[in-house]
Amino acid sequence: MSHLTILPTVLRDANLLASSLVSLGHQPHWGGALVGFAGELQPVELQVCLGQGANLGWVRQPDGSLAVVGDLQRLSRSHSAQRLLAQITRTYAAQMALGQVAEHFSPAHVSVAL
Repeated sequence: MSHLTILPTVLRDANLLASSLVSLGHQPHWGGALVGFAGELQPVELQVCLGQGANLGWVRQPDGSLAVVGDLQRLSRSHSAQRLLAQITRTYAAQMALGQVAEHFSPAHVSVAL
């Protein structure tokens, strides 16, 4: 049985989120729905498949933020959901900061070497 949980985040830019997911090795897909308990469908703006039937999605909230949607019980068995969400948030924040610096200091090129 899958029970979908919706957790608020501070993320707002879906394109930046998609870019962050790609940089972490995931392939985001736009739109669609996650399937929960008894066939319950939760439409999402963006989603990634983490393998073994574990998916994460993001849905736009009334305040403009993107809430994360997923079956946290299933995710905790296949991945460390908390660690993964922290990685996504850190990558998103770093890419957002780099974008703001590049915009402010245009035409300079800003990058981070890992």
